Amino acid sequence: MTLSGKTAVITGSNSGIGLGIAWELARAGADVVLNSFTDRDEDHALARQIAEETGTKARYIKADMSKGEECRDLIAQAGSCDILVNNAGIQHVAPIDEFPVDKWEAIIAINMSSAFHTTAAALPMMRAAGWGRVVNIASAHGLTASPFKTAYIAAKHGVVGMTKSVALETAQEPITANAICPGYVLTPLVEAQIPDTMEKYNMGRDEVVKKVMLERQPSKEFATVEQLGGTTVFLCSDAAAQITGTTISVDGGWTAL
Repeated sequence: MTLSGKTAVITGSNSGIGLGIAWELARAGADVVLNSFTDRDEDHALARQIAEETGTKARYIKADMSKGEECRDLIAQAGSCDILVNNAGIQHVAPIDEFPVDKWEAIIAINMSSAFHTTAAALPMMRAAGWGRVVNIASAHGLTASPFKTAYIAAKHGVVGMTKSVALETAQEPITANAICPGYVLTPLVEAQIPDTMEKYNMGRDEVVKKVMLERQPSKEFATVEQLGGTTVFLCSDAAAQITGTTISVDGGWTAL
C-alpha cells in the first residue's frame, strides 16, 4: 500500500521504536515528522537521511512531551497530521513506597498525558482532511503488570483506555484509534544493557537474553522496531479501516500466558 500524501507525526522518534516506525511509514510513502526533546544536529540529520533514502518529506521538531503546551504546539508546527503515533515514553523502577514523586509525575506526563494533548490537537486536522489514524504505542504492561513499575503500568493502562475512548468518539468517521502493545523490543538502549546483564548473571549473551531479559516472553525472541513499524503501517491501511478501539500485541506470546 502507499501512504503518499499523508503526514505522520511520531513522538519520541529520534531513536528506538519511534525511529523504526518513522522509517517504515516513510518507506510506505508518508511524509514524517520526527520528534524528541533535544535539538541536535544529528536529530535533523536523521530527518534528512529518511527524506533522501525514501523520497518523502521528513523533518525534525523539538518538543518536550512532559509539557502539554509543547505537545500541542508540535502538532501545530507540523501543519497537518493524518497519522499520529504517540510513542514517547520513559521508565523508572522502584517499590511504590519508595517511588520518587517527580518520576511518577514525569512518567504519567510523558507516557500518557502527552497522548491526550497530541490527540486533542490532531483530531481537528484529521476531520478536516476526512481521514485519520491514531496509533498509540502502549506496552504488554498496558494489559498486564509487573512489580516496581507502578507509574509505567498506570500510564500504559491509561493509554489503552484512552485509545478505546477516542475510537468510540470517532467511530462514525474515517478515523481509527488503536494501541500496539509491544513486549521486549531490541532497541539500541536494550542492546546496550546486554553486556552488563551478562556480567551480573555470569551468563553468555544467548543465555542471558532468553533466561533473564526475555523471561516473560514465550517466543524467547525480541520484537524488532521494523515489526512494530510494519504493524503501524498495517493499521494505517485500508485493510484496517474497521479495526478501531483495540490493542494489537507484538509480544512473542507474553499476554497469552
